Amino acid sequence: MYVNGEWVEAVSGATKEILNPATGEVLAVVTHGDEQDAKKAIDAAYTRFYQLEWHKSYARERAQYLLKIAEKLESQKDEIAYIETLNNGKTLRESLGDVEDAINQLQYYAGIATKPLGETYAVPDEIQAMTVKEPVGVVGIIVPWNYPLVMANQKIAAAFAAGCTIIVKPAQNTPLSLIKLFEIIEEVGVPKGVVNLVMGSGSAVGNELVTNPKVDKISFTGGTDTGTHLMKKAADSIKNISLELGGKSPNVVFADADFETAVDYAAYAIFANQGQVCSAGSRLILDEAIYERFVEALVEKTMQIKIGPGWKEGIHMGPLVSEEHLNTVLEYVEIGKQEGATLLYGGKRLTEGEYAKGYFMEPAIFTNTKPSMRIVQEEIFGPVLVIQTFKDEQEAIELANGTEFGLAAAVFTQDGAKAQRVIRQIRAGITWINTYHPTFNEAPWGGYKKSGIGRDLGTYGFEEYLEVKQININLDVKPSDFFE
Repeated sequence: MYVNGEWVEAVSGATKEILNPATGEVLAVVTHGDEQDAKKAIDAAYTRFYQLEWHKSYARERAQYLLKIAEKLESQKDEIAYIETLNNGKTLRESLGDVEDAINQLQYYAGIATKPLGETYAVPDEIQAMTVKEPVGVVGIIVPWNYPLVMANQKIAAAFAAGCTIIVKPAQNTPLSLIKLFEIIEEVGVPKGVVNLVMGSGSAVGNELVTNPKVDKISFTGGTDTGTHLMKKAADSIKNISLELGGKSPNVVFADADFETAVDYAAYAIFANQGQVCSAGSRLILDEAIYERFVEALVEKTMQIKIGPGWKEGIHMGPLVSEEHLNTVLEYVEIGKQEGATLLYGGKRLTEGEYAKGYFMEPAIFTNTKPSMRIVQEEIFGPVLVIQTFKDEQEAIELANGTEFGLAAAVFTQDGAKAQRVIRQIRAGITWINTYHPTFNEAPWGGYKKSGIGRDLGTYGFEEYLEVKQININLDVKPSDFFE
């Protein structure tokens, strides 16, 4: 792990094997920290921010560091993408896209860092009132395993640009691409203590970040149950917190949609990255007027998905991230069948040939579902699609809003007015019309309801790492005469 500018082993000496999900083989052995290591990293970040005055660092200096990191990342993108595929299981094409996104994030926030901050106000007094924005302080960043590099990077870039110091806790199973990123951070000469990396469990390292009073803010991406727990823990110190949590996102397809486009995106929405996407279109809400034709075409499209090790050319879907998670997803397939839904396609673990030692499964499609079913209500986080049908626009909206989540949603129709009507009534933070999944570093990312609070990316993501301070300057300096 990387603490106060040095690569160190865990205080306890503990290690953890990192597996390749396509083969089940050991990729690497990494140090595995606990509360002691988290405290050391927190102390380093706290000292750098408050005592060594990183909060006074120049925005242009921080921007230059970000650009240097981006340049190094660009020169190593093929290697880092390959590492990401080996560690996470996603296809090499997807991993390359993630690394390119990370480069763009660093460049974007380098530009944002030097832009004007603050306002002045015309107030009814001889006072010059203004606001300035200051870095929030020491930031704990906790990220999931589905996008190991890019999700950590987007938070690091924004917090760094804002002038914060940082401690990052990656997911236990997928730290390798972040280790490479921190090697680059060291190479470009970022001062000691500004950015720290601590590997370990959520119950040890994560808990220390959330409860330690020296940490000013937590930025977390992950499951809703974990996010709820972190929010309760953070409440004890009234800690600033932002949460990007789970989803059960609706993909609403009307009969007048461009048919081929809608079918293509229905598959892409749920099966990209093996369905391990917080914003995955895991609920297809389908106009019953086109149900039979659409489902037939969707199954045909799904049958064409090539499954295998992510580094192989032509593969569309790799393994799930771990055997534990694979078993969780397969358990949901069984739950769906027990609840009375029809498993129309797939849903089995693949065990023959090159699949034998990996964590592969067929994509699954359920029909004849009911809104009360667990497979409709709960985030499965795997390649499992549930199909619901509607008769009219109002029923489509009610079904779309029929879970406790509100992360993402899409509407497919060639009627522009209808698209706007429907999308504005769906309670979700990220929405698309006639497409699914495009994500832009310039635009905010986050959800409604139990899908979280706060936003990543864009200027909104930058603001998450800033505090607003009001300053009032008396322009007519004389006694107040309050007690006269």
